[in-house]
Amino acid sequence: MATSGKITLWGISVFVATAEEASISAAARRLGTSAATVSQQITNLEGAIGTTLLNRGERPVTLTPAGEMFLRRANTILNEADQAKAELAMVDLSRLTRLRLGMIEDFDADVTPGLLRAMSAELKNCQFLLETGASHRLFDLLDTRALDVIAAADMGQAMSGMEVHPLLEEPFVLAAPKGMMGEGDLNRKLHRMQLIQYTTRHHMGRTIAAHLARQNLRLTHRFELDSYHAIMAMVADGAGWTILTPLGWLRAGRFRDAVDLMPLPFPPLSRTISLTARQDILGDLPATIAARIKPLLQDMIVNPALQQYPWLKDQLRLL
Repeated sequence: MATSGKITLWGISVFVATAEEASISAAARRLGTSAATVSQQITNLEGAIGTTLLNRGERPVTLTPAGEMFLRRANTILNEADQAKAELAMVDLSRLTRLRLGMIEDFDADVTPGLLRAMSAELKNCQFLLETGASHRLFDLLDTRALDVIAAADMGQAMSGMEVHPLLEEPFVLAAPKGMMGEGDLNRKLHRMQLIQYTTRHHMGRTIAAHLARQNLRLTHRFELDSYHAIMAMVADGAGWTILTPLGWLRAGRFRDAVDLMPLPFPPLSRTISLTARQDILGDLPATIAARIKPLLQDMIVNPALQQYPWLKDQLRLL
C-alpha cells in the first residue's frame, strides 16, 4: 500500500473505536458520526501508515498483526493528547473545550443540573456532553474512552489506570405500602407479600439478589422492573414491597407519602457512589468536580432524607 496523507488524532480515535467495537457501524454510533466517515478515516490512516490495520471484510471486524501492534501505540497517543489538553486547561480552565460526563440515573433530576450550572460558570468555553445511565454502562463507556469522568456506583472491582473519588455511601432499605407493615413479625409479613424486584440486568439488582441469597431468603416475585417510578408506584398501590436506596426513594418523589421506608430486617447492605476518571489525564479536574458534587449531595439528598427518616443518620453520608 502506498504511503500518503497525514496521521491525525481523529483518524487514530476512529481506528481505536472500530477496533474496540469490532464494527464500523458501532464505532460510528459511539463517535456520533457516519459509517462512511469511519470507513474513510480508516482508509486515510492505513494510507498514511502504509499498511492494512483492520480486516474490514470480516464480521466482526478484526485487527491485522500490524493493527494489533498499532493499537497499543494508538491508545498511548490518545492518552498523551488528552493529558496535554488537560494540562493546558488546568493552567487556564477557559481553554478546556469539551468535557464528556457520565452521571448515574439517580442524580439526573437535581444533582446533575446543579453540577452543570456550577461547572459552566467556571469552564466558560467548554462544551458539556452528558450521558445518563446505569452504572455498568457508564463504566463501559469510560473504559472505552467514550466518557472522561463518571459518577456511578462502585461495582466491587478496582479498574486499573483509574482514579477514584468516593462521594456518598447509602444503605439499601425496605419500602412498603404506607401502614401495611405495622406491628408484629416483619419477616412473616414480607413472605406473605410480593417482592417487586429491581432488575437483575443492572448491577444494583444483582447486588440485591445476591444479598438475599446469602441470607437464604427465598422470596416470591412476579415483577422485575428497571424503573424506580414504576416500582414505587406499585408499592404505593399495595402490590408488594421492594428493596431500594434513599436515592431511589427520593427520585420517585410523587409516591413518597404513600410508602413507608424502614431498615432491612436482616443484615444490612450498602453501596458507595464515586467519581471515576482515567488516571493522570485531567489533572486536578476530577477532584474539583467531586468537590462541587458533594455540597449538592448534602443539600439535595442527605438532608431531605435525614429530615424525614432520622434513623438513616450515619448510614447515609458523604465520604
